Amino acid sequence: MNDPRPRPALARRGFLIATGATAGALALTAGCSTGTGTGTAADPAAGPRNGTPKRGGTLRAAFAGGGAGETLDPHAANLFVDAARAKALFDKLADFGADLAPVPRLAARWEPNARLDTWKITLREATFHDGRPVTAEDVLHSYRRIADPQGTFRAKASLEPIDLKASRALDPSTVEFRLKRPYAEFPNVLAAFGAYIVPKGSTDFDRPVGSGPFRFVSFKPGSSLLVKRNDTYWDGAPHLDQVEFVIATEESARVSALLGGQVQYAHELTPASARTHEGRGRIEIIRLPGSGMQGFVMKTDRPPFDDKRVRQAFFLIADRQELVDGALSGAGEIGNDLFGKGYQYYASDLPQRTQDLAKARALLKEAGAEGLKVTLDTAPAGTGFIEAAGIFKEQAAKAGVTVEVRVGNKDTYWKDILSNGSFASYRSGAMPIESHVSQRLLTGSTTNATKWQHKDFDALYQQAQATRDEKQRAALYARMQRRLHDEGGFLIWGFADWIVATAPAVRGVSGKAPANTLDWARFDKLWLA
Repeated sequence: MNDPRPRPALARRGFLIATGATAGALALTAGCSTGTGTGTAADPAAGPRNGTPKRGGTLRAAFAGGGAGETLDPHAANLFVDAARAKALFDKLADFGADLAPVPRLAARWEPNARLDTWKITLREATFHDGRPVTAEDVLHSYRRIADPQGTFRAKASLEPIDLKASRALDPSTVEFRLKRPYAEFPNVLAAFGAYIVPKGSTDFDRPVGSGPFRFVSFKPGSSLLVKRNDTYWDGAPHLDQVEFVIATEESARVSALLGGQVQYAHELTPASARTHEGRGRIEIIRLPGSGMQGFVMKTDRPPFDDKRVRQAFFLIADRQELVDGALSGAGEIGNDLFGKGYQYYASDLPQRTQDLAKARALLKEAGAEGLKVTLDTAPAGTGFIEAAGIFKEQAAKAGVTVEVRVGNKDTYWKDILSNGSFASYRSGAMPIESHVSQRLLTGSTTNATKWQHKDFDALYQQAQATRDEKQRAALYARMQRRLHDEGGFLIWGFADWIVATAPAVRGVSGKAPANTLDWARFDKLWLA
């Protein structure tokens, strides 16, 4: 596996991660109980192939990239490859487990005060690659750098609840964060996308020094990054000697490189490619369930969706299995008009909604919307968007609704649908349910595509954030979700698998972790048989 011969770069333009860590998030979710444990969310070897880990070898992993302008500044991460490279070189205070609950990483534990507006973070013993210990001052420097008003770092909005001027280091291993308001889910801020800890004073990342499982060796933007094992890593030294992140052109190039032995790991395959190669022995397909929500948004502040009976009728028009099979090629599972299936706080006790065209017709008649005509905005901005729009158009026709599909510009689509139109295709990556609520469903949310604006709903959310007891807090989230299931503006028909592929010799890839959670792209736990 240690072939020293140079290989041609598999260059490509990048694309943004469609995750929940978007600007406008106030924070991320977790219980306010004290965090403990080793920091392992799930067994990373709980994938399709187990065995005794073997030390040594170089793994080459192919990702889509961002061109010559790529950076190793972990706070500037925007792409999947950025996140994977940052995870190899750096650590966060916490990260998300498979259920999107926070898992301690550099933070050994967290403890709130009675009002939930001050949190004490105790750091575990860890060192940077140059031997310096990770301290409270490094944490404060990192967060102040991210939150700099002159900066444009993606995690800035997630740190908004913190009063960084009032926060302080109590001692080298203890940080006291003062918050602007009670916030029960504060541990999720520690896990925010891009909230990595760097040494105090760090501004130059040409040769980055982190505390992660791998050390920097070399970097060519738009081409490759080579890292080597950190034998003193606090969570145990990686099995691999080295990992090389290479940039592949399109999905077909990543698959071809894997089939040809140029790489041993290929990120983001299409369902069609997975079907073609699964079970044939040449490569292994790993599906990461629950990685992407798929649906439509109905704007609740404008006709015809300002009438909840019309929204309820549209819920009943959808044949969810047909949408999953047709738009996702079966690579996913059906949704129930609620975000975060399988995540912490998800209201799994609500009955699964199924197609009922007769009831849909009755609701439309009751609302005076018989013979309804609507425009469905979509674009090739997400997997299955165009296909799902066409399928739903046919389903709606059976209920007497005429849907005109309007295909827009994929480059401006997400900005356009926030304010324009009344009905549109939508997707989201993995994020805590609390973040989905805070970013998209409060009166002041900056990405409120459904225009769901209800003061009593806002009050329930604020009550949840001031509630220390996790069971009581879960009951409040359940109340919010029951209302959204009944009359919300998200028609969530499915949850897409994220698909990666490896060479048969690769072991330890988790098959449980959605994209952008702790065990996704976790190369320190992989080995070569």
